[in-house]
Amino acid sequence: MLLAHMTLSDKPHLGAITEMSRAQDSVDMAEIVFGREVMEQFCVIMGNVNTNSPLLVDKVVTEAARVYSTRGQGLVVVPFVLSGAMGPVSTAASVAQAMAEAMIVCAYVQLLRPGAPFVLGNFLSSMSLKSGAPTFGMPEPVMSNYAIGQLARRAGLPLRCGGSLTASKIEDAQAAYESADSMHSTMLAGANFVLHSAGWLEGGLCTGFEKLVMDSDRLGGYQKLLSAGLDVSDEALASDAYGEVKPGGHFLGCAHTMRNYQTAFYEPILSDSTNVESWEEEGAEDMRARAFQRWKTMLAEYQEPPMEAAQREELEAFVAKRKEELPDAWY
Repeated sequence: MLLAHMTLSDKPHLGAITEMSRAQDSVDMAEIVFGREVMEQFCVIMGNVNTNSPLLVDKVVTEAARVYSTRGQGLVVVPFVLSGAMGPVSTAASVAQAMAEAMIVCAYVQLLRPGAPFVLGNFLSSMSLKSGAPTFGMPEPVMSNYAIGQLARRAGLPLRCGGSLTASKIEDAQAAYESADSMHSTMLAGANFVLHSAGWLEGGLCTGFEKLVMDSDRLGGYQKLLSAGLDVSDEALASDAYGEVKPGGHFLGCAHTMRNYQTAFYEPILSDSTNVESWEEEGAEDMRARAFQRWKTMLAEYQEPPMEAAQREELEAFVAKRKEELPDAWY
């Protein structure tokens, strides 16, 4: 998994945490890529751990913390409180429990190495009290994001929240509504680090390529909301446009429009805003069909990022050696 992350993509990635030796392998492989000197100064890999709610920090968490934090690498600590199961059905109580669980690990990490990178995580979820199944995009976890966001800022900690979450099995209306509400609240909560921002289906039990590119399309809109906001510069207030366009006229061809038409609005790749006649003439494809074509094209156009041959060889040799050392676990 780590070899694929490091050779097939240049995006940041997480390391393994489920057993101490796997966490150590992750940090050792990161050292091959970045070097010991860089790792002493910068966070180049992180581990994401869940407390064993309610109110238990188990061996997996503490050992992963020892591996990542003592090397100055980041630890994301996320109490996964399923309200009604691992926490009370009250959202306020679940928020308080999540903060207590996360902050005790924060204190432990700082004892291991003062100043070690730490991200406060939140993954509060409601559940169906009829079936016990987790639910997503509901108002209770949305409110918990806002509360945890304020508490994280009060504590002076970076925040991790969940992303485009849904219990739907396919990329349908349920998936769209639940994912949009989940991700929008994560954005407004001020999350600094987001997992599951695209592709999540069936409560996290599976993913889908169509869902991945659909969600990514919406992330572009969220990015503009966060990075640009409401522009009130002289150019944005467009006083020259009002001087050029007479009352009752239109702004389609005025100089201000021509200067800004390429960047004025976010244009989602997958949405279709044409009239129904044009849509039918072009095949009457819904967004799922357009998303299918989109990911197929992206896959066909994929180019592997460059990596020095010596680094790649060292990574591959490390993986081969560790596979020889590990006992067979599959039959």
